[in-house]
This record gives sequence, structure tokens and C-alpha cells, in this order.
Amino acid sequence: MSATFADLGVSNAVVRALEEQGMTSPFAVQELVLPDALAGRDVLVSSPTGSGKTIAFGLALVDGIEATDPRPSALVLVPTRELATQIVDELYELAHSRALAITAVFGGAGLEKQSRLAAKAHILVATPGRLEDLLSRGAFDLSRVRKLVLDEADRMLDMGFQPVVKRIVAQIPRKRQTLFLSATLDGRVGELATAYTTDAKLIEYEPPVQDQGKIEHRFRRVTRDDKLDHLVGALRDEGRGRTVVFVRTKFGADKIVRKLSQHGVEAVALHGNRSQAQRRRALQAFDEGTVTTLVATDVAARGIDVQDVTHVIQYDVPVDHETYVHRIGRTGRAGATGIGMTFVEPEELSDVAVMGRDLELHDELEAAGLRVALPGEKGSGYVRQQGKRQPGGDGRPQGGGQGGRGPGGRGQGRGGQGRDERHGVRRHEERGARGEGREPGRRHATEDDRRRHQSDGRQGGGRNRSEGQRDGRSGGGQGNGRQGGRGPGGRGQGGRGRAGGGRSSGGR
Repeated sequence: MSATFADLGVSNAVVRALEEQGMTSPFAVQELVLPDALAGRDVLVSSPTGSGKTIAFGLALVDGIEATDPRPSALVLVPTRELATQIVDELYELAHSRALAITAVFGGAGLEKQSRLAAKAHILVATPGRLEDLLSRGAFDLSRVRKLVLDEADRMLDMGFQPVVKRIVAQIPRKRQTLFLSATLDGRVGELATAYTTDAKLIEYEPPVQDQGKIEHRFRRVTRDDKLDHLVGALRDEGRGRTVVFVRTKFGADKIVRKLSQHGVEAVALHGNRSQAQRRRALQAFDEGTVTTLVATDVAARGIDVQDVTHVIQYDVPVDHETYVHRIGRTGRAGATGIGMTFVEPEELSDVAVMGRDLELHDELEAAGLRVALPGEKGSGYVRQQGKRQPGGDGRPQGGGQGGRGPGGRGQGRGGQGRDERHGVRRHEERGARGEGREPGRRHATEDDRRRHQSDGRQGGGRNRSEGQRDGRSGGGQGNGRQGGRGPGGRGQGGRGRAGGGRSSGGR
């Protein structure tokens, strides 16, 4: 009988939090890593994507820090913003069970808010570039960090982050625990691992061949209009058993469950907005087989170990090939066979061609009538861009398009919904009588930006000066949200919010 998390030394509070998320027994790599990691020893881990490394190092952090410790006490360096947010989502409930704060910092988001959250976090998950930017501004320091994790270190080197990582690690006390995780420990990666660790335990894990099973990869061309019909047809296949359907967003998961119900297919959703009780009931129904279709987001499905999953359907194409491997790995376990099916819309063809090439799925792509990318060819980036966006009212990004071309140009944008869901910034309803508003044209405005661009117009037709001075770039303008303000040779026209009834301050 395999060990339990409690047997490995995980605290009772964290064990309960794991159970509430459906994780009752550790994966093999977690059994190997946790005893040394929880004991405070440096560890080098070489393990494939999807093997459960995040929970392995996450438990060492959560149980190795107290709520009264300095902040930040732990730092996790990662190569991409997607991985940073995934780690935070995956560890949030575990950290919360011990009254610990965890947050992510990465490029492309407001500096002010990230700075405040990072200074209050016990566990900080960061991309190197943004972290160095915040440190240079004096937002906080790393002088009291006792635990350092370098996750996907090989990818950080490949992306050219080694100089930045070196400067960051130099600011952390030498007396610390370091957990170094990578798909490989050869070459430069191995040299870096040796430089950053002391008397480290080396753990190299490869899933046994009998555990890998045989997975049949299928691709299916779909359109946005007939995509749901293809899903319903696949789920009505008499030969299928438990099926996991992967979607990009939490909203999308709920929407598909509703649509499937209308077609007579029962399914349950699993994502971060579900309560612990809802997640537990969904997993129990899926595990017991009373419901055979689970619609999940990537983060919610991590760490779930449900046997006899016969099909994985990627309703939304994964953002990268690592995510593809992790998703498809839900089936074909313990020597069983499984089917992994990916729906591909026209805009996603070039990205899937590159992904299939990198995963050596040439025959499978060609069988579906899809081409394989040439060596060195890059995709359009459409899938990754979609993956960065969060859903608005209809599952698509809300807010108007970028307007304006600078001085002498002309910008026009249509206001979005009452809330810009992509970036969590409320678009304040325009007050026609006072002309109050904020400039929403900047994609990731900081608090200083928002304060600086607040309108002080006092009349219904009063010009919003911050909007007018943007030379039409924001599509902003009059404080009443209708008429654009005129800047130096430029003009911008505002718009009404399409949903929610509130007027936008100009849209983007």
C-alpha cells in the first residue's frame, strides 16, 4: 500500500486541504521528494511535466513557513506568467490552510498592485524580469527569504534568464533551502544546480513504462459554430468511459456543462471558482462513475488522480506542448489504453501544426488532414494570446479595441462591460452631469496612472482633460462617455458599454 501525505510528514491542516481538493494519495515523485524537502534539505529534481512536482515543492514551502514569519519567506522563480499563475492557483488553498499569503508577479500587469501584494506575501511566485524590476524600485527585498525554488530551470536558461536569475539569487541569504526542478539536469542546467545548492539530494524520476500506457492521439477540425455538436457526438460514443473535457476558462467550464445538459449529457465542472464542497462532490461523482464527464480547467485538474479515464477531449487547444502532455496524461494510465482528442478551430491550425511537430505527432496530424509545421517554423501565437485572456460576459474578452494613432490621429473604441474581466479594473459608469471618469485606454494601468488620469470635469459636456491629452489614443474623450475629447491635433470618440447598461469612459 502506498504512503499517505500524512505518512510523509505533511501537517494535518494541509492534509485536509488536499483531501478537499480530491488529492488523497501522493504521486510517485511526491513520495520521493517530500521526506527530504520537508526535512529542509536541498533537493535536485529531474522529472517530466505532469508528474506532480508543483505539489511536491509546494508542500515543502507551505509546511516549512509559519504565518508569523517575515514576508516574503519563500521565493519561487518560474519562466512564464502562465506557470506563475498556475502555481499560485494550485497552492492557494494549501497556503490558506496555514494562514499563509501567496501571490504571483509577472510582466504585463500593474506594478503598483503587484508591489503591494508581493510585500505582504509569505510565498512569492515570480518571473525573473518582473521580480528584478520590483526589487530595483525598492518595493521589498529578499533578505529574509529562507526557501528558494527554481522551477523549470531548463526553460529559464533557454529563455535567456540566467544573468537575471544570478542577480536575484545573490540577494538571497546563503543560509537557505533550495529546491531545483528541471526536465533535465545535464550541461549548463546541472552546473547551475550545483552552484545554487548545498549537499543536495538528487532525485531523477521517470514514469515506469507500464504506467505510461498507450494513448491514441486524435485531432478534429471544428468551427466555433459546430464545436459543441462535435463534443456532444464524442460523448455519446458508446465505447467511452470516464472523460475529462479541458477548457480554457472557468466561465467556459460552467457554460459547457449547461449546454451539455440541454443535449441530455450529464457533466460536472471543476474549476477555481467552485467551493471546496462543490469540488469534492464533483470529484466524488466522477470517481464513483455516477457522472462520467468532468469539464475542467488546467489548474483545477492538476494533482487529480482518477483511474480508468478512457478519453481526454481538449475542447480548447492547450497554450503549449507541456500543457498538452499534462492534459492527455489524465488517460492511458497503469498500462491502460486511452484516447486524447483535440478540437482545432481555423485560427489555431498553425499553432497546432507547430505543437504536433514538437510532440512528433506527424502521422496523427496528417490523418486528420492537418499539416505539420516545418523545422524552425513558428505558429501565429493565437492560442497563447487566447490563453492569456480571461472571460468576460460571453467567454470572450470584453472592452473595445485599441483606438488612435498618436498626434494627428484619430481613435475610436467601444466601451466594454461594467467590468473589464481581463485585468480586474472596474470601468466606472460615467456621470453625465459631472463628467467623471477614468482612462481605461491603457491596458495595464497602475494606481499612479489611474490617479493621474482621473477626470475633474464638472459639467455634463465638460472635457475630460486626461482623455483629451492622450491625442485620441484611448478613444476616450468627453466625460459623458459619448463624445471624444480633442487633444493636440487628435480626437477620440467614446462609446457605451455593450453590456450592463453603464457607459464606458471611452473604451479602448
